[in-house]
Amino acid sequence: MADTSVDSTGPVVIRPGDRRYENLVQGYNHRFVGQPGQVRVVTTTEEVVAAVDAAVAAGLRIAVRSGGHCFEDFTASPDIEVLLDLSQLDGISHDPGLRAIGVGPGALLGDVYGTLFKRWGVTVPGGTCLDVGAGGHIAGGGYGPLSRRDGLVVDHLYAVEVVVVDESGRARAVVATSDADDPHRELWWAHTGGGGGNFGVVTRYWLRTPGADSEDPADLLPRAPARVWKRTVMWPWAAMTEQSLGTLLRNYGTWYENNDDADAPAAGLWSNLIVTHRSSELFGMTVVIDHEGPDAEKVFAEHYESVTAGVGVEPAVHTAEVVPWYSSWLPSYSFPNDPKGRYKDKAGYLRRGFSAHQLGVIWEYLSDPEHTNPMSCLVLAGFGGRVNTVAPDATATVQRDSVLKALYCAGLWQSADQDEASIAWVRDFYRDVYAGSGGVPVPGDAADGTYIGYPDSDLADPARNTSGVPWSTLYYGANYPRLQQVKQAYDPRNVFRHALSIELPHGHNDSMEAQDA
Repeated sequence: MADTSVDSTGPVVIRPGDRRYENLVQGYNHRFVGQPGQVRVVTTTEEVVAAVDAAVAAGLRIAVRSGGHCFEDFTASPDIEVLLDLSQLDGISHDPGLRAIGVGPGALLGDVYGTLFKRWGVTVPGGTCLDVGAGGHIAGGGYGPLSRRDGLVVDHLYAVEVVVVDESGRARAVVATSDADDPHRELWWAHTGGGGGNFGVVTRYWLRTPGADSEDPADLLPRAPARVWKRTVMWPWAAMTEQSLGTLLRNYGTWYENNDDADAPAAGLWSNLIVTHRSSELFGMTVVIDHEGPDAEKVFAEHYESVTAGVGVEPAVHTAEVVPWYSSWLPSYSFPNDPKGRYKDKAGYLRRGFSAHQLGVIWEYLSDPEHTNPMSCLVLAGFGGRVNTVAPDATATVQRDSVLKALYCAGLWQSADQDEASIAWVRDFYRDVYAGSGGVPVPGDAADGTYIGYPDSDLADPARNTSGVPWSTLYYGANYPRLQQVKQAYDPRNVFRHALSIELPHGHNDSMEAQDA
């Protein structure tokens, strides 16, 4: 390949020694710093095809990054030789031909929401971390505060453009849609929750709600709220006992168990409860519901009464107000000035609230005086509702009957010498919460595996996952064999891979590894 760092007719190529290099190989999680031989900043599908062709021909390992928020080292593994940076593929526009709204993988969620809302008054039910890239967020399924009302982001995915590599090693761009007669429909399906970095390089998503068929983009996606009821509650840790925290968490789970009907007014309400470690002194809950939704004020009040019943601890902070949805709530929620650092997160879906044993474990770890990181926490996010009206095999996202998502977080911390203790804490916390099922959330009455958007390589380690249930089942359930068939059809050489990538069917997984040897 040419040694020039910039080619006016092609992508920017950045190599070690370039003053931009260090900035581009550092992702959000500072535990992982890549060292690829080159970073290619691509701006068109044609540039992606050329970059993939060149890398495959040279036998170079490829990784693909949009926003850089991966929890693991999928884009920073030491064996990655070419990093494709999709951040400049960030266009958002109406496509009259497909009657859909196109979104580039490099578009950040904050820009997606802003463009959809300001141009057309619509939105998608994505997450609240506004600097996450659409590329990985959508491929993983995508969920957020409007998911109980509107489902997952992938429930509104009509088409995807993917650069794939055939058996001969040639790259090409394929557009796959949800149309029943599309020969590439399975490739579309794989991107409705199959995770990023598995099948090829996504260069475009097209979003359109099923059943929408209009020339007016304002009719293609869910209408965004104008205003929301917003509640912020902060409780003092000093007043909390094991009983009071257990009551709060039990109430929280019970409310979601009892309010999973997608057609009931309560489906419009979303909340998350972030129980930080005791050293933080305060922990809190955020609640929102569309102000114009049916019985919104009543649901808003009843939720708080149900969650706090019998807790016996008065909040240190409690506000309930009506605020503009976009200009007031969303920008304030993502904490854009939050310092970056090192972290380790683990996750699980909850089909019902925590057991008494699990509540005891949560108290033990979050009140542990030997652990002093105030950013360590348990996050419980509302789920279910409209999400659970979709069949488990209609998309690659198999988890369609959970009511909560749980995230177990160690972080942020700033120094590598804190890695061992911090990671050990969250690993032990997770193991003990799921002690009854081999240290992981095995699908059953209470749990339903976990979310590929929150990848955790520990699940593939038999020393940390002693359940006998493979990581692939925890993430994909019965959909995994079908994902493997898509992998075989569109990435038969296993070009696109990482620590938790979709495996080729048995006997096909060593093709690229053999070339690497």
